[in-house]
Amino acid sequence: MHQFVRKLITEWRRLELPISSGTFVIAVSGGADSVSLLLGVHDLVIRKKLALRVVAAHFNHKLRGSESDRDEEYVRSLCTRLAIELAVGHGSLPKDGNLEQNARDARYKFLSETAANLDSFAVLTAHTVNDQAETFLLNLVRGSGPDGLSGMKPVRSLDGDIKLVRPLLMWAKRKETEGFCRDLGVDYCYDTMNEDTAFKRVRIRKILLPLLEDMNPNIIETLANTASLMQNLPAAAMAQPPDDLDLATIRDLGESELYSTLRDWLQQKRGSTRALQLKHIKSIERLVHSEKSGRVAELPGGARVVKSGGRLRYEENGVDN
Repeated sequence: MHQFVRKLITEWRRLELPISSGTFVIAVSGGADSVSLLLGVHDLVIRKKLALRVVAAHFNHKLRGSESDRDEEYVRSLCTRLAIELAVGHGSLPKDGNLEQNARDARYKFLSETAANLDSFAVLTAHTVNDQAETFLLNLVRGSGPDGLSGMKPVRSLDGDIKLVRPLLMWAKRKETEGFCRDLGVDYCYDTMNEDTAFKRVRIRKILLPLLEDMNPNIIETLANTASLMQNLPAAAMAQPPDDLDLATIRDLGESELYSTLRDWLQQKRGSTRALQLKHIKSIERLVHSEKSGRVAELPGGARVVKSGGRLRYEENGVDN
């Protein structure tokens, strides 16, 4: 058994995932990370270490023209060769808003719908230690609080009873996923958008991380471990978030405590702090200390916080966050 597969089954057991009966959907883009995950799970099924139905899922965003279609054909060919079921989705993204976020939302909507249609226990994605480190830095640059700096979790809810599971997140680095594919003689696709420094994540990967590696050769592991430590901090969130916040109660709080209170409130009202940046918290802080009523702080996704009658009220504006 290859060391990659051995580590995968060890993590599978640590996460207490089912080993017999049930369906798992594996998100496969065609890149080394997702291909290695598919190959690893397939190996465990062949060895009868897992007795599960495995279905690959590929979403073609149509962002890169013929290159996107090439990736889809590659995934189709690979699944045919491995005799693995495949679900394929297509979609055009809205032109307004953040391209990366729109692509992510469309992809996860497809994965969630596919898992629901198959009565799947979970969707597996191939996020690695590198992805965790990049996410930590990305959220740090954005001015995220503890929730953002805790990064991605190995297991979380995706939709109802369906789980989102990242079985590579805690141990596999990109060089290991690429090495596993090479050892098996399996090619993989490369997304040329990974070279486009117009995207913040690419600038972090190509520019910031190499600079940090000069100071700490193990910076990838260090950042990922820090994210894990942040996940274990005591939760300070309110048990039952109020519909609104009383300004008289929060106005005299120190900056750190006020920011924490606002983040906790927004996290529970929105369901997450995704895309929430320090500038949004500061805009609400200005509402808190302003003497005027009837003011508004706009939030990502079309939501907003309204100041009225000595209170802060959260409004969705009919937009799904």
